[in-house]
Amino acid sequence: MATGIRDKVAIIGMGCSQFGERWDCGPDDLMVEAFGEALKDAGIERDRIDAAWLGVFFDEQNTGKSALPMSMALRLPNIPVTRVENLCATGTEALRGAAYAVAAGACDIALAMGVEKLKDTGYSGLPERTKGTFEDLYLPTSTAPGAFAQLAGAYAAKYGFSMDELRRAMAHVSVKSHENGAKNPKAHLRSRITTEQVLGAPMISYPLGVFDCCGVSDGAACAIVTTPEIARSLGRRDVVTIKALQLAPSNGVEMSHGSWDGTHTLTTPLAAKRAYAEAGIRDPRAEINLIEVHDCFSITELVVMEDLGLSDPGRAPHDILDGRYDADGAIPCQIDGGLKCFGHPIGASGLRMTYEIYLQLLGRAGDRQLRSPTIGLAHNLGGIPNRNVASINVLGLHKV
Repeated sequence: MATGIRDKVAIIGMGCSQFGERWDCGPDDLMVEAFGEALKDAGIERDRIDAAWLGVFFDEQNTGKSALPMSMALRLPNIPVTRVENLCATGTEALRGAAYAVAAGACDIALAMGVEKLKDTGYSGLPERTKGTFEDLYLPTSTAPGAFAQLAGAYAAKYGFSMDELRRAMAHVSVKSHENGAKNPKAHLRSRITTEQVLGAPMISYPLGVFDCCGVSDGAACAIVTTPEIARSLGRRDVVTIKALQLAPSNGVEMSHGSWDGTHTLTTPLAAKRAYAEAGIRDPRAEINLIEVHDCFSITELVVMEDLGLSDPGRAPHDILDGRYDADGAIPCQIDGGLKCFGHPIGASGLRMTYEIYLQLLGRAGDRQLRSPTIGLAHNLGGIPNRNVASINVLGLHKV
């Protein structure tokens, strides 16, 4: 019976570009920036890498199709390179490919890269390219803010919150992320905001205002992975290992009948259950020290706290307002600013989350460093509440 890849794969190097409106760079520049940091961190030569995975979501937008953009930008030595895409879980999907290859013994050292170059469109949100013939027919006017705003309405109705009460908890989500992002030199947005600013901001899709929505960014992030044994041979003693990598896509149930009440995601609890089992986590509230979750909107982060089993059903607004997920709380969330402030280059986000947890576990996060974390979790949610892909990546500090 399969037992997963817990502690079979070590991360020996990571890199992340500056996120933001990178008008001066193309996707190749962003990949070189992230790769240079990762290669230096790993302490190896480029020709030690046996295979690579590239994650790009909007391939039509600047970066291009196939594996060639990364192979050429990084001058990789004609090794196998595979391009992957899985909505906002694309970066984690690239990591999954590289990690599985190492765990399977198909290669000794592998590279995972995620990149996106979105700001050149001049568009404030996601470029609305076609998503395929049939989806364009039955979802012609769907928008991400509109879809996630419905999540807020359903949640408030089920658990008896007034919209003013729920919006105040959502506002704290954004205020917290801006506070954390202000300490991150690579973050796209680094200004602190107040609850009053959030509540008074222009409305995008009720009850989501401007500060309840993350923007999109240009950026790249990457990881170099190998076995713990090879990591030890390279002189490493304390390494970050992958404890679990799990993925759960929707299967159509949410859109087929009324069994789903629209107050949460069906996929995240499934991915979490599998990830906790693979990682050997029995009590996530006690064992997980920090989390990076998919805060595309403030309401998303709020319901994900319950979907991950970190808050009881209907209690997330109270836990958020009590500071449970603040930097000095029981389980710090988005300590780097999250999608909201670090930024959201779609293909890079999963690896960016992994990058922050990696730095935190190794004690290298600078002004935002937490006190001795040993287990961290990263969560992505690509798509919309009733049709999505959830991914969960659990990392831990491991002696080799």
